Amino acid sequence: MLNNRKLKRNYISRSHLTNSSTTKLKKPNWIRVKAPISAGYLSTKELITKANLNTVCESASCPNIGECWDKGHATVMILGDVCTRKCGFCNIKSGAPSNIDILEPYRLAKAISQLNLRHVVITSVDRDDLKDGGANQFVKSIYEIKKLSRNITIEVLTPDFQRKEGALAQIVNAKPDVFNHNLETISRLYKNVRRGASYNHSLNLLKKVKKLSSTIFTKSGIMVGLGEKIEEIETLLKDLRKADVDFVTIGQYMQPSKDHLPVIKYYTIEEFKKIENIAYNMGFLLVSSSPLTRSSYHADDDFHKLKIARDALLNV
Repeated sequence: MLNNRKLKRNYISRSHLTNSSTTKLKKPNWIRVKAPISAGYLSTKELITKANLNTVCESASCPNIGECWDKGHATVMILGDVCTRKCGFCNIKSGAPSNIDILEPYRLAKAISQLNLRHVVITSVDRDDLKDGGANQFVKSIYEIKKLSRNITIEVLTPDFQRKEGALAQIVNAKPDVFNHNLETISRLYKNVRRGASYNHSLNLLKKVKKLSSTIFTKSGIMVGLGEKIEEIETLLKDLRKADVDFVTIGQYMQPSKDHLPVIKYYTIEEFKKIENIAYNMGFLLVSSSPLTRSSYHADDDFHKLKIARDALLNV
């Protein structure tokens, strides 16, 4: 377990950003996005800034930030903006996290009520330094949101809570509507892509959620373009179905900086469609597969599609 007291205050690590490749693939025109400049985007940004909240949209340099924030949709990142893990694909800072902000759940709930959302996504950095991995902050955030926005549906996108006994049950008992945990990539690439994480642990986490509550939708996301083969993607999708995951998102990996893991391949729109068809044939309730798909992209609309798909299945 990490101990923040033993780490230099405000310490940020870049030791994991070791890409030495000088070859860079040209980004295809089908994944270019416009700069965020709309009035809706600026309004959302102002609200997030005033509430002193972090978002994964900004920290992870999401390409869809302009579209989503224009609609008032933002994925809020609790527990600070510094992660205890060192993933080679991720643009979120890695190092010594700050102390828990006990007022954060209230500020989060207030900001969400002002955005008048139907559906909200809450995520966090990994907090291996905390005894519960930050689970209690998720729970408090869910409760505070429900106090101020009774009709809202809540999706959590969580870390893996390795060696954090009872953390998962805490969150499930708070009754989020969707539990999302990203597998991110195929098993073979884990050592380089998700350092410190375990492919099998993440699968078991998702499986356990369904055992704890059969009514919660489970969801997971992966990136492609890191050197995986189509057969390995199929194996991953089969593993997710064995874990009883309802919804899978598949998007193109895009290198945040020259020091991050390089893009090995840009998938075409047709290839994303092929993967989508493979996933649907395996029995997922919902599949989102496109170059710009991200975990919480169109999460509001997708939640309603999930409900319709499950109702249709139950009525067969």
